[in-house]
Amino acid sequence: MSLPHALLTSLSERAGSGSELARRFDKSIGYFWAATHQQIYRELARLEEAGWIESLPAETGRGRKRAYRILPAGVKELQRWVAESEDPRPQRDALMVRIRAEAAVGPAGLGEEMARHLAMHEARLALYRSFEQRDFASSEDSRSRQLQYLLLKGGIAQEELAIQMAKDAIRILREG
Repeated sequence: MSLPHALLTSLSERAGSGSELARRFDKSIGYFWAATHQQIYRELARLEEAGWIESLPAETGRGRKRAYRILPAGVKELQRWVAESEDPRPQRDALMVRIRAEAAVGPAGLGEEMARHLAMHEARLALYRSFEQRDFASSEDSRSRQLQYLLLKGGIAQEELAIQMAKDAIRILREG
């Protein structure tokens, strides 16, 4: 995946200013595709240059933000990208290497880091569960809502797995 396609996706859902996009990104796509606000602003300029989005005239007055919206060419590019074949990328996770290193060199103090990760994953799971309660409590089953819920359920499953792995690692580290 690429940041341009993440931004096109966000703009296809709703037009907005760069700061609005950055906030929305932080609260949704940012959970599985990280980008800084600076990267987002740079990419918006590139997308506009490519003719995939346009900036709308800023409202008059001081501090008014320029809004962006996706153009038909941007929708076409997003559709092309969605249909494109892409192999899964190998996971890159330093914690996994740390666990492997702990296994290789013996006790090195990994327990505190595992406890910290456990707390982070528990907090993220609680957040995802709150999204589930807030956004998917109704029985509305449009295609779009089903796909959004599927994505959230995937995030929930990943957090549950990370929590179980952290608990198992902590148990093994304590026993050894």
